This record gives sequence, structure tokens and C-alpha cells, in this order.
Amino acid sequence: MKHPILIHPDPRLKKTCVPVADLSDKLRILADDMLETMYAAPGIGLAAPQIGIMQRLIVLDCEKEEGSSGKPLVMFNPEILASSEETNVYEEGCLSIPEQFAEVTRPKVVDVRWIDRDGNEQSETFDGLWATCVQHEIDHLDGKLFIDYLKPLKRQMITRKMQKLKRERARG
Repeated sequence: MKHPILIHPDPRLKKTCVPVADLSDKLRILADDMLETMYAAPGIGLAAPQIGIMQRLIVLDCEKEEGSSGKPLVMFNPEILASSEETNVYEEGCLSIPEQFAEVTRPKVVDVRWIDRDGNEQSETFDGLWATCVQHEIDHLDGKLFIDYLKPLKRQMITRKMQKLKRERARG
């Protein structure tokens, strides 16, 4: 089932999420729903707070090759264990900040640990776009948006555009 995606500014997007204490079938279904919502948007990552659920759950799939069946990842309680000194700059966007993009500098490589949908602990080293995406989604769990990395003027400009978009959608 697809969920509506919250649009910035929404106070829930600025809150820190609580860890997932116990993996239930309800949470596994939620993860599947989040993947469906992300693919439909379309996007390459989605965090639970973006659909109003304040738990530490993210989904991502940065496999963009033509004909690829994708590589969906579901992460409960993801945490970055280590980050490289070397950085990458990607033009980031966000499903909660539609049609707005900006260059953000982040560590090029990150080591991440999480619980998979079967309750097993996993860890992996991510590089390039995958590293950027996983950091972007984990930021959501800590109440941080990609525009928080921008200079105040650019951030305010994007926030005003989103306020206008929300007013237009409300009139809809």
C-alpha cells in the first residue's frame, strides 16, 4: 500500500526517531509499503518519518541500470560506524522536498550496520551514490534534511517554495 509522503516544512520531519525495539510482521509490511511508495514516487530512498512514522526504518535502492530488477534494501535501526575522510559531492533531492535539488558534500565511503527484515544484524561498506543515499536517509531518522547542509539563504528559498507548494495542494 502506498503512503502519502510528508512535504517540508512538517514538524515530524525535524524529529529524532525511536529505535525499532522488536521486529513485527506489521513492521515488515510497513517496509514493503515504503518500498512501493519509494518506487512509485519515483525515488531511490525513503525514511519512515517521511510517511509520518517516527521509527528508525529506511529503504533504499540505488540500482539504476536498465533492465535491472533492482537491489532493494530494508534497514531497521541503521547506524554509520565509520566514514571516509574523502568526500563526494552529489546533487541531492528529496521526496519530501519535491523538484528541489542542491549539491551536498558527504563522506564518499561509509560503513553501516543495521537489522534486516529477518531480524539479522548486517553490515556493509557503501561507496558513491549508495553511500550518499544511506547517509541522506539516516539523516531523516535524526530530523535532518539535505537542505540543512545548505547556506541559510538557499535553505530559506527552498522552504518558501515548499510552503507555497503545500498551499497550492491544499487548495487543489
